[in-house]
Amino acid sequence: MYLGLLLVLLPLALGYCIPCRSTALLHALNITVLRMVYLILFLMGISLAFVDDLVAHLGTIFGVSIVFLVCISAANLGALWLLDRGRKHLTGERGAAAASKWTVFFDSAWLCLTILTGVAVGQFLDPSWFSVDTLSEAALMLLLLLIGIQLRNSGMGLRQILLNRWGLTIASVVLVSSWAGGLVAAWALHMPLSQGLAFASGYGWYSLSGILISDQLGPVLGSAAFINDLARELLAIVMIPTLMRRFPSTAIGYGAATAMDFTLPMLQRAGGITVVPVAIVSGFILSLAAPVCMLAFLSLS
Repeated sequence: MYLGLLLVLLPLALGYCIPCRSTALLHALNITVLRMVYLILFLMGISLAFVDDLVAHLGTIFGVSIVFLVCISAANLGALWLLDRGRKHLTGERGAAAASKWTVFFDSAWLCLTILTGVAVGQFLDPSWFSVDTLSEAALMLLLLLIGIQLRNSGMGLRQILLNRWGLTIASVVLVSSWAGGLVAAWALHMPLSQGLAFASGYGWYSLSGILISDQLGPVLGSAAFINDLARELLAIVMIPTLMRRFPSTAIGYGAATAMDFTLPMLQRAGGITVVPVAIVSGFILSLAAPVCMLAFLSLS
């Protein structure tokens, strides 16, 4: 199991060691990562199709995802609310208009549709000759290599990260409170605590959490992890405008790893340019922590 942990983390570390100064190459890299996410979700759908009596497992998928979403969200929101107490409220000019909520929902619908397409295609494939697990692992390793390159060239230096205490604090609170929520959810579902901690370490990164957990624990739990983190991202988009004025740490922190990319435009629009470096630092740290923590906890299962 620890060998598997090393093999998955190695591409991420190798990617982080690769500098890239070309804007055109970085743009192509971003597009490739997006395409890889769709490919891997499609393969996850095929894996689901290979599960015996899939319909009977739908209750498990949605039940597990809802319990984890409720427990982790409650722990995050409570801890971040405590962090906001005593802090000054943010003021500042609003940034550029972010994508509409309808656009966000349609993007999420496409992700779900990709999995459903994989399920449909999987009905016509024979598991004895179509090695979906091998293909998924290869695609995952390539994705982690590309993500490592993205993180290295995100423009955030170590000095910038360490000097932004607010971003560091938000990331730390989200990290620890997510684990607390994951432990409660695992206890409620009678799951091993290590699996609950792995679920909690997705930090909203639905493509990664679904892939890693599916690879280690099977497509049923992998799908539950995907739904849990996708729903978290959607809730963050909805809550950011309401929370930002009085609870800026909560608005930034609940988006978790997505604060450095997907939810960043909404954060800037709601809180102004002041929140951008804080959100990027918090999201960057959680993005680095997600694969490391998930694989470490999964190795204990």
